[in-house]
Amino acid sequence: MKAIVINAYGGRDQLKEYEVPKPLPKDNEVLIKIHATSINPIDWKVREGYLKSRLPFHFPIILGWDAAGVVERVGAKVTRFEVGDRVFTRPATTERGTYAEYIAVDEAHVAPMPKNATFTEAAAVPLAGLTAWQSLVEFAGLKKGDRVLIHGGAGGVGSFAIQIAKAKGAEVTATGSSQSAEIIKNLGADHFLNYVTDSLSDAGEFDVVLDTIGGKTQEESFEVLKPGGVLVSILQAPDQEKAKAKNVKAGLIWMEPNGKQLEELGKMIEDGRLKPLIDTVLPFSEEGLKKAHERSESGHAKGKIVIEVVKDETR
Repeated sequence: MKAIVINAYGGRDQLKEYEVPKPLPKDNEVLIKIHATSINPIDWKVREGYLKSRLPFHFPIILGWDAAGVVERVGAKVTRFEVGDRVFTRPATTERGTYAEYIAVDEAHVAPMPKNATFTEAAAVPLAGLTAWQSLVEFAGLKKGDRVLIHGGAGGVGSFAIQIAKAKGAEVTATGSSQSAEIIKNLGADHFLNYVTDSLSDAGEFDVVLDTIGGKTQEESFEVLKPGGVLVSILQAPDQEKAKAKNVKAGLIWMEPNGKQLEELGKMIEDGRLKPLIDTVLPFSEEGLKKAHERSESGHAKGKIVIEVVKDETR
C-alpha cells in the first residue's frame, strides 16, 4: 500500500512516499481502508523530533492519528463492526499512523461515522474533538451555566470546544485574532476577545479555562479563574503551586483514544450540535502532506487541515 513515511527526524522534506506492507488485523482489530486523514500539531512535532523522549518510535514512521474510511476486514474477536461499515477513528499513538491507504485499529478506538458526514468531515474530528471533550467534559466536569474561556477558538481543538461547551449549556467566551472573529461567533461563542487588543481581565471571571496556547496566556488565565475553577491545558502542565494558591484545579491533558466518546461526538454531528470546521483539503501525496504540515506549523489554520486519501466525489 502507499504511505507517506519519515525515515529520520527533521524538516518537511523528510516526508517521502513509499510502498509498505498492508497491515493484517489482529483478533481485536478492524482493517480500515482510509478515505481521509487530517493533520494535527503532534504530526509535525513528532517529525521534528520534539516528542522523541515521550514517543520513542522506531523508523520508518508513518505519521497521522486521525482517519475516516470503510471497514475492509475484521479480526476474529471483533463484535461491533462488520465489513463495509463506514467508520472514523483516533487510533493508538504508534509509529504506524494514518498517512496510508490502510490501518489496523483496535475496535475500542473506532466509532460509526455520522450518517450525515462526509469522509472529509469525519476525518477532521477524532483527535481534536476528543481532546476538547476530554478537556471540558472529563477533566473540567463542565456543567450548564458555567462561564468558559476557550483560547484559540478558531483552531482545531478550540472550534470543537466552543461547540461542545455550548451543547452542554455553558456561556462561552473565545479568544482569537481579528481574522477569526466571525468564525468564532459562527461557531456559537457568546463573546469574542481579540487576544491582541483586548484584556482578559475585562472579561470577568470564569469557571473553566481551556488553554490551547501556553506560556504567558496560561499564566494570565489563572487570574481570571473563580475560586474552585478549572484550568485545563493541552500544551504544558500548569503551575501547581499557583493553582493551590488560587484554589483552582489545573492540569495537562494528553488525549487518549476512546471509541465510545468518539461515538458521542458522532451523535452530536448527526443532530446538528457539532460541525467540523475545515480549513484546507489537500491531496494524499508528498507535496500535499508537505503543504499540510507547513499550514499547521504556521499556526494560522482555521479549523482542521484534511488529506483526501480517496477523492471525495460528494464534496
